[in-house]
Amino acid sequence: MEGNSAAPEKAIRQSQSLCAGEQEYVHKRKQIVLEALQNLGANCTANNVPHIALLGSGGGQRAAVGLMGTLYQMEKEGLLDTLLYLGGVSGSTWSMTSLYNDPEWSSNMDRAVSRLSGPGVELEQVLAWLNERAKDEDFSLTDIWGALTSAGVMKQMDLRNLSDEADRNASNPYPIYNAIEKDCFTNGPIEGKWFELSPHEAGFTELGFFIETSLLGSKFKDGELLEKKPEMDMVKLQGILVSALAHEDIIREYIPTWMNVLGHIDDTAEEYLRVHTVLEKLVALTRSTTKNPTALTDLDTLQNILEVTKANHTEAMWLEAKSPEERKGLAKQWSLEMIAAVETWTQNQQKGGFKTHVFLLIQKILPLIVKWEWGTTENYLYQHQDPTIPPCLHTKERFHLIDAGMVVNVPYPVFLGDKRDIDLMIAPEYSAGNMFETLTLARDYAAEVKKPFPEIDDKILEERDWPKDCYVFEGKEKEPTIIFMPFFNRRNCKDAEEVKAKMEEFSTFQRPFSQEKIEFLLETAKANVKNNKETLLREINKVVLRRKERL
Repeated sequence: MEGNSAAPEKAIRQSQSLCAGEQEYVHKRKQIVLEALQNLGANCTANNVPHIALLGSGGGQRAAVGLMGTLYQMEKEGLLDTLLYLGGVSGSTWSMTSLYNDPEWSSNMDRAVSRLSGPGVELEQVLAWLNERAKDEDFSLTDIWGALTSAGVMKQMDLRNLSDEADRNASNPYPIYNAIEKDCFTNGPIEGKWFELSPHEAGFTELGFFIETSLLGSKFKDGELLEKKPEMDMVKLQGILVSALAHEDIIREYIPTWMNVLGHIDDTAEEYLRVHTVLEKLVALTRSTTKNPTALTDLDTLQNILEVTKANHTEAMWLEAKSPEERKGLAKQWSLEMIAAVETWTQNQQKGGFKTHVFLLIQKILPLIVKWEWGTTENYLYQHQDPTIPPCLHTKERFHLIDAGMVVNVPYPVFLGDKRDIDLMIAPEYSAGNMFETLTLARDYAAEVKKPFPEIDDKILEERDWPKDCYVFEGKEKEPTIIFMPFFNRRNCKDAEEVKAKMEEFSTFQRPFSQEKIEFLLETAKANVKNNKETLLREINKVVLRRKERL
């Protein structure tokens, strides 16, 4: 903590500099980076070790597997230990939480990759965790999503805490996870949006207000810690970090065009789609956590109920509703019918452990879906007396942390500016949507918060549909250099149509991938690193020289 050492330690640290714990870790990590650079032939000394960060993008399981393949090949090429930092958004954080479960993962990527094909987690374990979490007043859809994606996608329930990593040695790059605050994202200034979490601290990147990570979720008021509560485990944290569904803009993508009467989607129609979409995805994830024939049959029945119920909600009925009020009433009725159908299914389950868990869980889930409550967390800035804290944070006892990909689907914000003083950002791009969008959004974000960012030639946007496999945006003076590596590209796809087809085949919102799909993504990511090793080495050597010239 900063300030006079004789003064009492404050629970909230306000600063735009690194905390002592991160400083110490980075100092130790630089010794490993130096050795790696020297082994690669770089003319580097302890005084000019460059700050290199790898930025994992969002993109669901595609991003999770892609990042694993990227890191695997970097380790084989001797490049992994050149990284000072590893940051992630959304899907990439699935891999990060899995990796950092092993304190020595950097030297054993074979074991890390093998976990993707692990035996998985039994449904009973998932439901038991959820029923325990449901007792907490901050229980939300985030807990449910975190548990089912942890078990179904990453095949593990990681019950450790992020702060457990604070005392580790520096054998791995320093990890930084990223989220955003939902209310500030919708209604607040840019300073209240981006939220970072590391083993030592959690807080708002641009505001500069931080607490120890172990205190996130504890009760605060006026800057004082009122009640220390247990730190969230990595299962819940994954629910926060990979929760794109939490934002209404994503749900709108599932709304059929016929519900978009006169170009307007009202809140009730969105509520109906929320109920159906989330239930459908939770059923699919739950299926991936069990091989029990009875449970699978029961889940098939529920899936069929959802499909039949939705099939009864027709375009003709919707278009017969002549006014917004009639459509609102109809959508409300459809939501209630969907909920009633699920409740009937729950009550008809055979007696036993599965029914007991599911019945209790459904009772908790349905009201949360209607309220659309995600990422509920005690707000450590509640009534904290500082004029720079925006109203979206100052006045509320709780805030809501969700997927950062809604702002920028790559964690550029935490690596901009003087705080971490990054020389080189390596950005393998696994995102869906328009290629280069994350770059242009990051450029706009940097301009808004007045931090240096390299020049992006807008001519490259013409290549968005069929990009090259590597682009370099070279930094000058305080600007970082960015190596941008599109996942599907001209080297592994014959044309723009194949890029589009691959993105659809490995789309973000789908059931957990088969082993065949996982292997394909791993090999694609490995090849992208192997094919661009010389570019990576060239740019690493350039930033070593830039560091030296700054001395």
